Amino acid sequence: MYQLDTSIWIADGEAVPFFTLPYTTRMVVVRLADQSLWIHSPIKLTGALRSELASLGAVRYLIAPNQLHHLYLAEWVEAFPEAQLIGTQQVAKKRKDLRFDYQFEDLLEPAWQDDIAQCLITGSPVMTECVFFHRQSQTLIVTDLIENFRPEALPPFKRKIAEWSGVTAPNGKTPLDWRLSFWFHKDELATHIRTLIHWAPQRLVMAHGEIIDEAVPHLLRAFSWLGKDKLTAPTD
Repeated sequence: MYQLDTSIWIADGEAVPFFTLPYTTRMVVVRLADQSLWIHSPIKLTGALRSELASLGAVRYLIAPNQLHHLYLAEWVEAFPEAQLIGTQQVAKKRKDLRFDYQFEDLLEPAWQDDIAQCLITGSPVMTECVFFHRQSQTLIVTDLIENFRPEALPPFKRKIAEWSGVTAPNGKTPLDWRLSFWFHKDELATHIRTLIHWAPQRLVMAHGEIIDEAVPHLLRAFSWLGKDKLTAPTD
């Protein structure tokens, strides 16, 4: 685990296979103003990772930002029984073996709102994802909304698949299948993306791929298919 900026850390975990591609995993840790820890997309919990977290503060929130990021939740819930588990309706339905304290669709004023803003990305029948903005470090935190794999890290055939899907650095974007699922709800998605742009993030961190240091220009490129006028319109 390494410190990314003030009160925010990154931990990269092992890769997991998804649609034949080796998806690297990444967890974001934010230390809130009350010194508690907010854990985004928990990776495999190891003894070393647990020790590092103990040196930072008490784990209070476990965040499952979409229905695909749930593999290691059970071990975290067991290790940190006092922590609150929060996810989307889709992931809560998928993991009925776990008790979710809140679902993002109903959590309009989270306890962390002074430290972290959030936006629920809706409009796709395939998946809903909650995106976050850590105010102090000006970091936008996404999961699969943008993926940005290093092409040289992939074997040739899988590199072609990733390029075709639009998820290779330096211009990674939303995977093609998810992108197409917004086709009849472009305006709804554009409203959400305008919110992200309005936050004026300096850095973009995603669960899969290279971190981006110029977040707003990248957002404008990644979602240019929605129409430039829709991205630059006043925030609703």
